[in-house]
Amino acid sequence: MKFPFRLITLILLGVASWFVVVSCGTLEAQQMGAKVPPDLVTDYIYRIIKSERTIYGKYVVQRLKDENVVRASEHWQQEKALPLPAQMFRMSSELASENSEFSYGAISPWSLNRNNIPNTDFEKKAMKEVLDTGLPYKDYQVKDGKKYFSALYPDKAVSAACMDCHNQHPIHKQRYPSKVFKVGDVMGGILINLPLED
Repeated sequence: MKFPFRLITLILLGVASWFVVVSCGTLEAQQMGAKVPPDLVTDYIYRIIKSERTIYGKYVVQRLKDENVVRASEHWQQEKALPLPAQMFRMSSELASENSEFSYGAISPWSLNRNNIPNTDFEKKAMKEVLDTGLPYKDYQVKDGKKYFSALYPDKAVSAACMDCHNQHPIHKQRYPSKVFKVGDVMGGILINLPLED
């Protein structure tokens, strides 16, 4: 039982290390007067987020489930299980946006959590574009009086664990009975909001 928690700790340390590297790199770039286009910044951030989600969903949760070592559960703390990939993602996004205007998160028209359903005009338009094209949608927006460069990237089911969790969840069955995900399907989007200097 200790092995999975060590693995989770290593993953969390890797994510924390990434934030340190990005923070230091940003500071160095500012000191040198370098300007990196915001769409390139969001692309880099997305690549790291996607890598972390894929590794956790495919090589931790799915693998340990297949080997019957430990399973992921919505009630992971009470059941001594792994957090679901969506929970792990939410925890890391909350930590990353702590005391910052930068944020990222998941949105989906089929979200189990009503807070993650596209709400703003930007989110609705971006989600429609991502679902129609399978490509990222990027644009500027103003939120709470602050200008952001925002990008929504397709969030695909990378393993059976992802789609099984959603397809079999009671809330999904009740709200979206006709929506059955398969591996590779776009299940929603990863939204990155990058604050811009005035």
